Amino acid sequence: MIKLENHLGTIEISEEYFANLVGHAASECFGVAGMVFSTAFQGLKSVITSNDVPDKGVRVRTINGRLVIDLHIIVTYGLNISAIVKSIVNKVHYTVEEATGLEVSKVNVFVDGMKND
Repeated sequence: MIKLENHLGTIEISEEYFANLVGHAASECFGVAGMVFSTAFQGLKSVITSNDVPDKGVRVRTINGRLVIDLHIIVTYGLNISAIVKSIVNKVHYTVEEATGLEVSKVNVFVDGMKND
């Protein structure tokens, strides 16, 4: 649960909601071939449930009341990785702030592999 306090009160949003929101926004970007498990727990959860986990490759945390988002992705081979990453950072930053009203401090994108189409 992500808990942030402001002058109006306390905001609590589940990490699963953020993971779904961020994962969906990142997956829609051109050049993203897929997401990669960012933690061993995500991989274990996927094996146990025999399903693809919605938070695959996404980690959301708060530092000083601001969100920090880590993404682990696979990109399509032959495309400009820098352009893909900039697109993801902008889209995720915009999507999270528009959907939740919470400030995003940083979006870290880790390219863990490439895939041929």
